[in-house]
Amino acid sequence: MIANSALKARSAPAFRLGDERLIKLTESAARKVSSSLTKQGRPSGVWRGAVVGGGCSGLQYKMDLQDAPAKRDILVETTGVRVVVDPKSALYVTGSELDYIDALDGGFKVKNPNAATSCSCGESFTA
Repeated sequence: MIANSALKARSAPAFRLGDERLIKLTESAARKVSSSLTKQGRPSGVWRGAVVGGGCSGLQYKMDLQDAPAKRDILVETTGVRVVVDPKSALYVTGSELDYIDALDGGFKVKNPNAATSCSCGESFTA
């Protein structure tokens, strides 16, 4: 019985499932993330969004591509892309939308309803 319990504990995911109320990607962002994952040889990988201290407004976004969710992550499937957010960052990004603008001054843009203010470059915010 103990061996069976240990096997179940090992096979259970260490992450939680969330939904698009946490974060969602536009079609444009999803295409860019999928393309980047494929180029890196990680077609079944995940896009990680996080909030860290820094920037001129106090908080800034950190984005990365990874192979799989980490322990305690919240996994969201949105527009065909797997997105992960750590629980602490989830407090700041809930309700956000990630867009990608293909232009000279474009790139990834976060529309965050929790941001009270942001800096002029749009790279950092306060909540």
